[in-house]
Amino acid sequence: MKYMDIHSHLLPGIDDGARDFKISMEMFRIAEKNGIGAMILTPHYKPMHHNASPATIRRLISEIEEKLKEEKIEIQLYPGNEIYYHSEAVSQALEGRLCTMAGSSYVLVEFNPMDEFEYIRNGLYQFLAEGFRPVLAHVERYRCMTGKADRAEELTGMGAYIQVNAGSIMGCYGLQIKMFTRGLLKRKAVHFVATDAHDTKNRAPELSECARFLVKKFGEDYTRELLYENPMKLVQNEYI
Repeated sequence: MKYMDIHSHLLPGIDDGARDFKISMEMFRIAEKNGIGAMILTPHYKPMHHNASPATIRRLISEIEEKLKEEKIEIQLYPGNEIYYHSEAVSQALEGRLCTMAGSSYVLVEFNPMDEFEYIRNGLYQFLAEGFRPVLAHVERYRCMTGKADRAEELTGMGAYIQVNAGSIMGCYGLQIKMFTRGLLKRKAVHFVATDAHDTKNRAPELSECARFLVKKFGEDYTRELLYENPMKLVQNEYI
């Protein structure tokens, strides 16, 4: 089974991820070695920033696909954005000014780590109300969520989805975050595990070690859901 990474920053030169094509290609080689067979490329989309347009994202993906073909790296690529929630985010999504995930009704949404729970809940609800399926990016980063698994379940209960970073599960960001993400997994409150890769070292597109841990701790069936089945349903715009 090849894994699918739904949250990554490998497109060159358009956000704080890969700074050029050389770094981007190094990251794709790491991804391939980690058993990743498909990726949604999700550059940041933030207010008051010069954000890449959907056309620019598609053009860069086409250029990367040619380079992958030359190196015989078999990774399927899909467009997306990591949308920083603000008052105009939903209307911009409706207007097609940013990329949904693989052209589906799913959107990857992030918030400020210090935002209150009510703000996060209301922001996700705004997307839901317009027919989108919001995926909350790296839930473990939000102060109002850490240690409060019931809040994550409240969000999933209203129709949102939860994504955690593989590095968080493996303890790369401290004990508290590790325990919180593993607790969510134990309750099966997580829908996606992704790399959120930004570079080749500290935040590389690595999934294999985390996948082995997930199989050992939570079983093959749930691991398959997190790393393959749910991502496949997402790109096919199917209900999860």
